[in-house]
Amino acid sequence: MADALDPIEHASRGELRALQLDRLRWSLAHAYNNVQHYRAKFDSARVRPSDLKSLADLAKFPFTTKHDLRDTYPFGMFAVPQEKIVRIHASSGTTGKPTVVGYTAKDIDTWASVMARSIRAAGGRRGDIIHVAYGYGLFTGGLGAHYGAEKLGCTVIPVSGGMT
Repeated sequence: MADALDPIEHASRGELRALQLDRLRWSLAHAYNNVQHYRAKFDSARVRPSDLKSLADLAKFPFTTKHDLRDTYPFGMFAVPQEKIVRIHASSGTTGKPTVVGYTAKDIDTWASVMARSIRAAGGRRGDIIHVAYGYGLFTGGLGAHYGAEKLGCTVIPVSGGMT
């Protein structure tokens, strides 16, 4: 990833809204077609992905809650076949069942790109040394920052929370 801005970072508001609407339509259709939980929630709310005509229409759709994630534990919210999942992260579950998230290879690449853009927006540049103090266990923060810094061209020191 170069130091130059990605096209999305200097898009007009109209371009951003069009992209958001397109991606939301895709996401809603993908969830409805591939996750039984979402199909049931959408049907109960009497909405279909095709009802999203504008960004304001998103308010018609049911939100995902922590309760939903726990009710479908562990893998009930995956929208792709499990063989496409290359990594699984989870919360610690200190207030109930852990919240499980599965990632495809494309998800991880997108995550790295978004984190690289975030680090660049904060002033990070190719060749900088980045100390990642986030945890590297099942919590997702450490790896996201790590991959983003590497994608930006930084040197990463993966110290996590300790000095061991």
